[in-house]
Amino acid sequence: MKKVLFCLSIFLFACGIYSANAQSIIEADEDHNFNDFYKKDQVVGREAMPYAYLREADVVWEHLIWRTIDFREKFNQFFYFPTDPTKDTQGRKNLCNVLMEAWERGDIEGYETDDMFSSNILDYSTRMSQMTKTDTMIVYEYDEYGDETASHAQVIAENFKPAEVYSLKMKEAWYIDKQDTRQKVRILAIALVYNFCRERGEDGRQCDPVEICWFPMNDMRVRNVLVKALAYDEHNDHAERSYDDIFIDRYFDSFCTRESNVMNRSISNYLTGTDAILESQRIEDEIWNIESDMWEY
Repeated sequence: MKKVLFCLSIFLFACGIYSANAQSIIEADEDHNFNDFYKKDQVVGREAMPYAYLREADVVWEHLIWRTIDFREKFNQFFYFPTDPTKDTQGRKNLCNVLMEAWERGDIEGYETDDMFSSNILDYSTRMSQMTKTDTMIVYEYDEYGDETASHAQVIAENFKPAEVYSLKMKEAWYIDKQDTRQKVRILAIALVYNFCRERGEDGRQCDPVEICWFPMNDMRVRNVLVKALAYDEHNDHAERSYDDIFIDRYFDSFCTRESNVMNRSISNYLTGTDAILESQRIEDEIWNIESDMWEY
């Protein structure tokens, strides 16, 4: 009797494994997704965790900082790649495509400046038309003998390319919370910077960094878009690290370009070259030293 029960249990166990495998194959066949060997649904319906409530009376010190994240730096390249969403992307999107697609769908709002008042809201279609590049090309005409007969200038329009967004500007507030006497930081807004090139008459083609728009990070709609987009982790392909997690954990390399000051100017307005780099580092050092300078031993 024991042998019969043992054999029956083995048979039922084998049938269960077979049915589970068959179910997985059927589900993959129905979804037409043969790239994964297990179902990935951790980011489906995921929402960003709201910031902790902060009273005005608990903020005893505050300082605004503007900084830039350069996507071309090796540490920040997960923001930039993949540049072409139509090719093999392994289910990933770069930060520019994530934000621009959400803005185009109307899921989030873009603002003209980092003040982000309702009067500064930008329309996606209008802004994209402003980001269109134009180049002038001389077209030559030849006769049947190969001799040049005429020439004319032809204007060629080039639409916005996410691959030419090389950096990100960030506005953040550093503050001291009286409740736990700690220095904290809150990212207020981010802006994609486009390498905008155009003809400048006799000077030829000139490229300038142009802010596309500012996205408020205090808006949960923006964070809910970022929390559903996964960035590449070079140490673990299974790491569920979203762009929202990256900004909260400050997993990026950046440099300071401006601090709140009486003249409301950036570092580039009064310093250049090595002096500007040293000034940026001085501001960073002052921010980091404020918390430790509050204590006496």
